[in-house]
Amino acid sequence: MSPKPAFERDPNELLPLKPLELLILAMLANGERHGYGLHQDIVAHTNGRIAPEAGNMYRHMRRLQTEGLIEETEPKRVDGSDDRRIYYRLRPFGRRVLTAETRRLRALIDLAEGGRTAPARS
Repeated sequence: MSPKPAFERDPNELLPLKPLELLILAMLANGERHGYGLHQDIVAHTNGRIAPEAGNMYRHMRRLQTEGLIEETEPKRVDGSDDRRIYYRLRPFGRRVLTAETRRLRALIDLAEGGRTAPARS
């Protein structure tokens, strides 16, 4: 049995996202980025609290690709040299998953701020 096409999949099936995957999707929501650029964005956004190692970062990015959330774009030249960087972009299904995760987290925050959580045990 082959997997369902992205437009038929329920984004909630992939929730909750791992923190690094959420950060990758959030950074790509602003446009295409290459892997090192994503790393820099995450470090800057988290004030250095999250600085993923390259292997860990690319393992999560491969999973996001496999699930159909992100995709590679055509390699682009770096500063006029022969070096090329692989850029990634958010796919429509990835945007739907990001929206679903944002809603899930917002509901959790609303619950906590509303004081409806169970009291802490001493």
